[in-house]
Amino acid sequence: MKRRTFLVRGGLGSLALGLPMHSLLAQDREFSADELTGKANIELFGKDINLRKEAHDAFVEMKKAAYQDGIDIKVVSSYRDYERQRAIFERKYVDYTEEGMEPLEAVDEIIKYSTIPGTSRHHWGTDADLIDGSKRAEGDMLVTEKFEAGGPFEDFKNWMDAHSEEYGFFLVYTDTPKRRGFKYEPWHYSYAPLSIPMLSAYRRMNILKILEKDDFLGSEHLTTGFIHSYITDNILDINPDLL
Repeated sequence: MKRRTFLVRGGLGSLALGLPMHSLLAQDREFSADELTGKANIELFGKDINLRKEAHDAFVEMKKAAYQDGIDIKVVSSYRDYERQRAIFERKYVDYTEEGMEPLEAVDEIIKYSTIPGTSRHHWGTDADLIDGSKRAEGDMLVTEKFEAGGPFEDFKNWMDAHSEEYGFFLVYTDTPKRRGFKYEPWHYSYAPLSIPMLSAYRRMNILKILEKDDFLGSEHLTTGFIHSYITDNILDINPDLL
């Protein structure tokens, strides 16, 4: 893992400390299986932010800095518990199968952008889908074209590319050509000082066993081979700075 420097503000006034990532990571913290799969009640902070305290505080500092440059960072979606993710997955599963897709074909379509319940990074309180709230845009906000040249969130994306990592927020699903799994999401950022140790703890669990026990629409069609591929491609083939 690369050594990264974050701006950490705290204490009296606004003191910027250049600290390497390894000194900031919550390496000694323990995270329960329920916590990592969205089945635990966790404390969240911030109206319309809903992130863990450390992530919330860093987000607020980033938002203040962006605002000075004319960017109004707004959270579209952050924490989602297991039941919320299950509802999203099952709604899409019903829609696709009613259109005539076979079960696994429907699941493959779902996991282009949405996770299997219990495997979402949004369960952790560290990740958020972000846009520029000062720009007018019609329809679905989370569309790749809106973040590209000429799109309403072009300035937001350029600002985040230049500054987000200073505050600990990293793009998760990059546009790296050979990356597998979830499609490119220029809106999805993760607070690395927390999400890296959480992913490490998640990887130590028996994810296959957990998914095999869960019961949601379509779960009976998830073979062992499919789950292994899903873990490798969708959970782990992400921005390498978050591994």
